[in-house]
Amino acid sequence: MRRLAGIVILALFTVFAMNTEAKAADLENTLHLELKSGMVVIEMRPDIAPNHVARIKELVREKFYDGLVFHRVIDGFMAQTGDPDGNGTGGSGQNIAAEFTDLEKFYRGTMGMARSQNPNSADSQFFITLEPSTWLDGQYTIWGEVIDGMEYVDQIKKGDERANGLVEDPDKIITMRIAADAK
Repeated sequence: MRRLAGIVILALFTVFAMNTEAKAADLENTLHLELKSGMVVIEMRPDIAPNHVARIKELVREKFYDGLVFHRVIDGFMAQTGDPDGNGTGGSGQNIAAEFTDLEKFYRGTMGMARSQNPNSADSQFFITLEPSTWLDGQYTIWGEVIDGMEYVDQIKKGDERANGLVEDPDKIITMRIAADAK
């Protein structure tokens, strides 16, 4: 009986230790995006877009995204940010080759990389889909998904539909941090 109790305790300890390690690994791939309306939690997906996730992490750790505006927001489609110029033409200066996948789809809350007509032109700009946008599948890199706080994303100021979603006096990212760094 003692031996069985010892085995059960060891098994429980092992499961707890593995679960703690998994949570620690998840924190490295979890972003906290602070908006004026509340905190958005994003799960990054290095399993499908390792280069994009690595670059996003670099930029987040440099506080690149803090204070940047949502310059293009189209109601029922997406909210786009990540341009230091605030007009959709700027970036960090480092393009990332496309990491398209047919395994994942653009659902509500999917994080995608903005780009020009060149598939390998993604830089620092990204968007959050407000509704399923399946026409983007396999054409834009998916690098994460909102796992909490979509109600705050929904509150981002929308742009003028006649001006392709250009936002006058746009909302901003207050801060964007990797959860592991907040320990």
